[in-house]
Amino acid sequence: MELTAGYPFWLIKNGIPFEYPKLLKNIHSRVVVIGGGISGALTAYYLTEQGVDCILVDGRSIGQGSTCASTSLLQYELDTPLHMLIKQIGEVNAIRSYQLCGESIDTLIGIMDHIGFDAYDSRKSLFFTSHKSQLSFIEKELTARRQAGFDVSFLTKNEIYENYCMNAEYAILSEKGATIDAYALTHALLKHSMGKGLQVFDRTGIKDIKYNANNVELKTADGVFISAEKIVNASGFEVINFISRDIVDLYCTYAVVSENEQEKEAIWKDRIMIWNTDNPYLYLRLTQDNRIIMGGRDVRFSHKASRGLYDKKAAQLCSDFEKLFPGKKFKAEFAWSGTFGKTKDSLPYIGEFAKTPNTYYALGFGGNGITFSVIAAQIIKDHMLGKRNEDAEIFSFDRKSG
Repeated sequence: MELTAGYPFWLIKNGIPFEYPKLLKNIHSRVVVIGGGISGALTAYYLTEQGVDCILVDGRSIGQGSTCASTSLLQYELDTPLHMLIKQIGEVNAIRSYQLCGESIDTLIGIMDHIGFDAYDSRKSLFFTSHKSQLSFIEKELTARRQAGFDVSFLTKNEIYENYCMNAEYAILSEKGATIDAYALTHALLKHSMGKGLQVFDRTGIKDIKYNANNVELKTADGVFISAEKIVNASGFEVINFISRDIVDLYCTYAVVSENEQEKEAIWKDRIMIWNTDNPYLYLRLTQDNRIIMGGRDVRFSHKASRGLYDKKAAQLCSDFEKLFPGKKFKAEFAWSGTFGKTKDSLPYIGEFAKTPNTYYALGFGGNGITFSVIAAQIIKDHMLGKRNEDAEIFSFDRKSG
């Protein structure tokens, strides 16, 4: 499956920071992690920190699936607003899902500090609407977030323009959020974990898996065998080809990055993250050198949509920006598309799947893929260590999704 098209900014910016070998001989490990994106890297980090013998494999070069196409906003907000999610899955699980995403931002910042990774910034987040008719919607969401313990405030049209020079009707300003470079972080996590014993192999696609009663046997495309006690499958959207296409709907999202403007002041106050209430929604952030990253204009996934529309979508996104920021021009330098998935309840799938024994899944579907990956790594680590995780049921394959 082609997960990206065009020229993802992070891949161009960072290149290939580390090189990893291809697996060429049979190997055994307690755990094999399939997937070398941010989800696999975080899972491997948690396991190796606990001294679990672990290898990681990916059919591509490391990080060159969906991770390099990520716009890397860290938000606690899910694709489904909290007050609507409460109606769908119940108050307890909805609020806890949001809270876990909020906690994951702090957790990930702690991990980045621990491994000496500094390509991140703590940022506020602005959730806005351009429609006067959505005042009630915004007010309900504001109330739900406050009741869940989040530090949020309501902004009027005048306040939005005065603070951010942006044309919008109403907004919720959240104090918690961050922006990162997920592609660079993936490599940094793996490098750190390799110092703790992790073995990483890229260009090592898995062709076949035998699920036995007490172990698993994997065969690579080159005929090399891997034996392990457990698998963690963090291969993302491609996993639906052998689990079920019913669990997630795939979409293409599009992104553009402006020219480097480090010699100028940031275009809006506090360098906040910005996204809107529309479906599909638009989202914006700034890089450390004042490039503007803007994404959205999603369509249902197809290879034609993935590879054939990003120039057109990039032009539309530039136009969207200039409507939001009157008098400002967006000078695009890079454009690309990436694949992501939406579940019925906006939650990821984490844990065991009955048809594949001795296998755990870390499938961070949705707009919160990175924070979901932190949650998945924590849950799977607890499973591996024989500990009960009280939040695991919220994200299980057996949950009720409304």
